[in-house]
Amino acid sequence: MASSWPSTFGAVEQIRIHATQIGDDGARIVFLHGLFGQGKNFTRIAKSLTPQFTSLLVDLPNHGRSDWTEQVDYVDLADRVGQFLRDGFAADGPVHVVGHSMGGKVAMVLALRHPDLVDRLVVADIAPRHSESAGQFEHLLDSLKSLDLSRIRRRGEADEQLKPMVPDDTVRGFLLQNLRSTPDGFRWQANLELLRDSLIPIAGFPHIDATFDHPVLWLAGERSDYITDQDRPEMERLFPRMTYVVIKNAGHWLHSEQPEAFTSALRVFLSTDRWN
Repeated sequence: MASSWPSTFGAVEQIRIHATQIGDDGARIVFLHGLFGQGKNFTRIAKSLTPQFTSLLVDLPNHGRSDWTEQVDYVDLADRVGQFLRDGFAADGPVHVVGHSMGGKVAMVLALRHPDLVDRLVVADIAPRHSESAGQFEHLLDSLKSLDLSRIRRRGEADEQLKPMVPDDTVRGFLLQNLRSTPDGFRWQANLELLRDSLIPIAGFPHIDATFDHPVLWLAGERSDYITDQDRPEMERLFPRMTYVVIKNAGHWLHSEQPEAFTSALRVFLSTDRWN
């Protein structure tokens, strides 16, 4: 079941956030994807969690079928997602929130600024600090922007043009999910111009004078360097009830590389009373 609702608050203009619900029974979970992603990236995970859980797969602003904004700012994104949830999926009380990478930063800020909306929090392979991955994403965004969409008639042509710049088949396929066919030709669903211009704030993390005193599960990929030992003090300061788990044989995209282990970790954490 897919839905879109307008999100409004304060003096911020109205935008539409798209989300897909999977399941209709059990505890509620919200999934927030990373840069270049879409809510549907968690479809396999969400289906595996039914019927025990009902999941909402959110397209963050500037991604998927959600509206574009004029800036990328984690406080702004968290507030928009918060109002969106308050008006709908979380109207009857707090929900669990799972965020990966950029979506993990949105989830952290959401929990710190709107703790009444979040029951348990899961942060996947990202830390509350400035990330050192901007150069990698700069290359990927520049590669996507370099494609001349007016000359592409088939998705396979885009794949062939992108291959010399992004040789990894998995990464290239992940990026090309943002390419959509329209009556006027192919176009990008993601707001590439804004995302490219916003890599510094995307890599950063805002200062928030608050802590989130609910259970938090931190998942890290064994082969990923997005979380270091130096990050642990700040993670524990902001989220004093955190539990840290490393998923074996996984890199940064741990939910797609090790979906069974990822799903198992969520199910145990979100359904066990030991963290209350």
